[in-house]
Amino acid sequence: MTFAWYWHLKDKGIALWKAILISWGIAFFEYCLTVPANRSGYTTGWTGFQLKIVQEIISLVIFCIFAVLYLREPFHWKYVISFLFILGAVYFAFKK
Repeated sequence: MTFAWYWHLKDKGIALWKAILISWGIAFFEYCLTVPANRSGYTTGWTGFQLKIVQEIISLVIFCIFAVLYLREPFHWKYVISFLFILGAVYFAFKK
């Protein structure tokens, strides 16, 4: 979803309606993978909350790589601290 949502930020000249249609086309393929993965995770015992938290962690890691490599944005130390707090949330979500 990262690429589908943010690719157009680098090319501001594209019409908004075109960016929306292209983004929906890109997102379709990710949904084709995400829906079965969520169903599989849920049927093997993960809760909806756990699935969402893991999905957010994966999205943040991918977005960091995308922002640095594609958007050419700097990665600051404050983002590392933010991730540590989010990882703390993951720990508590999976703690028995």
